[in-house]
Amino acid sequence: MHKGARAALFTVGMLIATAGLGQAAPDSGDDRIVAAREAVRKGDRNTLERLALEPSSHPLDPYVRYWRLINVLARPETPPAPMLEAFLEQEAGSMLAERVRVDWLRRMATDGDWASFLALFPGLLNPDREMRCTAWTAQLMSGNRDVLDAVAAEWSALDDAPAACDTALQAAYASARVHEDDVWRRARRQVDTRKPDNARLTWSWLPADSAPPAAQVEQALKSSAAWLDRLPPNFAVTRAGRELVLAALTRVARADPRAAYTRLLSVQDRLGAEERSHIHAVIAMHAAIEQLPEALDLYRAASAAELSPLQRAWRVRAALRAPDWNAVRSAIEAMPEAERELPEWTYWLGRAHAAGDRHEVAASLFARIAGEPHFYGILAGEELGQPFAPPASNGLLPTAKLAEAETDPGLVRALALYRLDMRTEAVREWIWALRERDEQFRLAAAHLALRNEIYDRAINTAELANSRTNFALRFLTPYRDLIEPQVRSQGLDLGWVYGVMRQESRFVIPARSSAGAQGLMQVMPATGKWVAGKIGLKGYHQGLLSNLDTNVLLGTSYMRLILDGLDDHPVLASAGYNAGPGRARRWRDDKALEGAIYAETIPFDETRDYVKKVMTNAIIYAALLEAQPQSLKSRLGMISPRPPGE
Repeated sequence: MHKGARAALFTVGMLIATAGLGQAAPDSGDDRIVAAREAVRKGDRNTLERLALEPSSHPLDPYVRYWRLINVLARPETPPAPMLEAFLEQEAGSMLAERVRVDWLRRMATDGDWASFLALFPGLLNPDREMRCTAWTAQLMSGNRDVLDAVAAEWSALDDAPAACDTALQAAYASARVHEDDVWRRARRQVDTRKPDNARLTWSWLPADSAPPAAQVEQALKSSAAWLDRLPPNFAVTRAGRELVLAALTRVARADPRAAYTRLLSVQDRLGAEERSHIHAVIAMHAAIEQLPEALDLYRAASAAELSPLQRAWRVRAALRAPDWNAVRSAIEAMPEAERELPEWTYWLGRAHAAGDRHEVAASLFARIAGEPHFYGILAGEELGQPFAPPASNGLLPTAKLAEAETDPGLVRALALYRLDMRTEAVREWIWALRERDEQFRLAAAHLALRNEIYDRAINTAELANSRTNFALRFLTPYRDLIEPQVRSQGLDLGWVYGVMRQESRFVIPARSSAGAQGLMQVMPATGKWVAGKIGLKGYHQGLLSNLDTNVLLGTSYMRLILDGLDDHPVLASAGYNAGPGRARRWRDDKALEGAIYAETIPFDETRDYVKKVMTNAIIYAALLEAQPQSLKSRLGMISPRPPGE
């Protein structure tokens, strides 16, 4: 076992019974699996056919047969049903059986074989949205119009639905189960996204005499400001004209809320009351995201009853940023009950009541979430005088449960896939094996992952087992013998560094993000080059990012450099690590700001979630490492004002 893995076990050694859960040993049939995978990559059908027909007891033999079937399904001729049915029977309940069923269903849909589709679909154990929508289409094509009631019921949740949903959505509108107002509102929601062109299809479902002209749609979406500046005087005569104005104002607001509001002033008298309320809410939300002081005033011109969940959330954040605790309270209390009871709004409503000297009400709200090991639960506990204490051990698992995990076919396949560096397939297999399993089995699987140094699966599986306990497994410290000296030499807090690593990579050394970040600390190539220059690292090249030692050196050095440039404040530095130091600086206010409010009002969803999780991780790690109660509120501290002119 790698010495870093021994460090990961320092808090869990007493938890694991000696059930022989060692690392997966190489199998003599591995070469055949690798050869089959290579044949798939090359499109070598003959080799794949030959390998699939060879008898084997290898745990990954089903993959060879699966690859063969996928190859068969890709051919133009009609797939041989007996071969596919035999695989589904032999591998019933497995992840591969599910994938074969999905691929076969897609082929049936492509061929228009709807009767066969409807016969096969019920066996799908975990249909995704694409498959559910295709099933709606199959029922429609088979004459079942009642299915449109289900489509209509889910209409508002399908704004970003895959293309497979289009037929059913359009049919729901054409059948009058969905009204024309719902179509216009769907297009409004789609316009206020990164993919506004989705609104084009929605508008196309409207009658020709109601839908916006295609040429006008193009200009309103692509050249929004210029199109608004040359509006014809009679634009408001039709609903299409007014809706296109709302769409164009929305697109401008996403880039420049003030410019959108200026243009709104020149046309608002020709809009209806509901239309004015809608666009005020849109501009208000984007003003809040941009941290503009006029956001609250813009919200006051919008009807609270018509706000979307996202608009309601940013109304609270705008009030926090003000700060206006009365506005915080009224904004949260205006939310539907299900939203109002979420941990974030429970906590901030408690804070609003406390600010108004309604301490008993505040305490009752804090008590609802205090003790829960997340950002708001820890903060709520501190409001009640309860700092985060070192979690207790969970005790031993039954040996039989550990043995059950070790012999589970899905987990055995996953470990074999990890051994062959087929990580994507391994993760899928692992997740599938945990479906509908009890807490103790999942906890045993987490131990199995740890013993095999698969740290991300150990953490995620322990969290799936119980997100309120299992701290020793959920907050591992692998590679500590390498990481801690670097942390100390940089003068960093070990808990915070582990908190960043846990969030960045879950300790997967070969991890690579879609943006190109690499390794344990997810260092971007450009960042690695810049940091290497700053610290005088000789002979640096991008390939070194995948080296564990170099990755940790560059990542911790970058954390030190960011801290030095951001007031030595871990909240700012965490935001800077994720979104860049420049943004972290710009997100400050012209007055001192509570660290929790800064985190809550970060404009980027990913970074806002990241900072809260990293700071929570840091507190939990500190409690485990130091065996002392910890204060999240103290670590969040206060964010100093933005310097004049910055």
